[in-house]
Amino acid sequence: CKRQKMPLKQRSNSSERRILLMATKDLTYVKKELPGKILNIGIALLAIGLIVGAFGLLLDPTRAKFSYLLGFFYLLTIGMGALFLISLEYVVNADWSTPIRRIPEFISASVPLFIVVAIPLFFFIHDLYHWSHTDAVATDALLKIKEPYLNITFFVIRVVATFVIWSLYYFFIVRNSRKQDETKDQKLTKKNIIASAIFIPVFAITITFSAIDWMMSLEPHWFSTIYGVYVFSGTMLAGLAATTLAVVLLKENGYLHPRMTNDHLSSLGGLLFGFVNFWAYIAFSQFLLIWYANLPEETFWFIDRWEGMWGAITLTLIVVHFLVPYALLLPAPAKKDPKRLKFAAVWLLVAHLLDLYWLIMPQYHGEKSGLHYILTEFGFPIAAIGVLIIVFYFNFKKHNAVPVGDPKLDRGLNFKL
Repeated sequence: CKRQKMPLKQRSNSSERRILLMATKDLTYVKKELPGKILNIGIALLAIGLIVGAFGLLLDPTRAKFSYLLGFFYLLTIGMGALFLISLEYVVNADWSTPIRRIPEFISASVPLFIVVAIPLFFFIHDLYHWSHTDAVATDALLKIKEPYLNITFFVIRVVATFVIWSLYYFFIVRNSRKQDETKDQKLTKKNIIASAIFIPVFAITITFSAIDWMMSLEPHWFSTIYGVYVFSGTMLAGLAATTLAVVLLKENGYLHPRMTNDHLSSLGGLLFGFVNFWAYIAFSQFLLIWYANLPEETFWFIDRWEGMWGAITLTLIVVHFLVPYALLLPAPAKKDPKRLKFAAVWLLVAHLLDLYWLIMPQYHGEKSGLHYILTEFGFPIAAIGVLIIVFYFNFKKHNAVPVGDPKLDRGLNFKL
């Protein structure tokens, strides 16, 4: 019998399907260089921040030292939030996040810099922390009880040990990830999974110590058993927001794998929405438990934040950090809308800075007031943003933005909701 020819239109459709099938299996990634203006923006922000911070030191040295702590912890929380996101991906064996894992790797490259950035704070201890004064401890029964923990020597040991642990994990996990680009060795993934499983409980302990040491001990008479979880929720949200912003911008401009779709963005949007709710839940839980118990040694901390301008800032924080991002990210289509995700990510990074400002700055009781004094308080946080951009730029320039050797990359690129 004669062989029937396929109609021209059907042959055309079949050819298109074969091309599409080949495209979906293509793991080819062509690296593109970031424009130099990104580096210039980072340098400009760093310079502006340092100049404003130095001006603040001239106007009000003590206020500027609190501002430096604010900038330092802003840098720390974004970097550690990104590092925790990497460890979470390995432990849960996620596929969808594999194509974008290098982005939090680049952001968390700031982690080894923490010890350098923290050096000035060691010289500011007496200006920042009441418990560091031996005469104050000698006349305060509560500080005397806390002295075995709250003393300068043990404080420095804890800080250095924490930064070393974080840096060692960062170097180990990132080295294996980048080495896999060349060797394609799947055993490196298994090593990172094991290291991440060990790191997550260590991270929980160390981020709690850091929150207590750097911020909670600004008021050493206050008690809260949920404070570490509260700071963790903000840390994770900040790392997620920075990662989301970078991923959307890079995807829009063709710097990531061409097979990435908005379904990958939807997972980031879902995580952002989840941690917005988690932050609000922990924040309200802390307030509710302290309000219900009505113990003077706990309530005074919140009372200080309801007096004067701090009452307005407290209400603003509720709106900015919860209600607005909740409404932005609630609809399902919003979670994969690039424009809305960019706006939500920037909004949450600003909200996180406001949250840290609310945690730290009320402990400064200066007599000087005025808009120019308040503006100087944000000099060092601006410098921290500049540091993050510079670190990101050089890491992006030196390494692949896509983990081309990861065995999960193809599954991650095929991710569909």
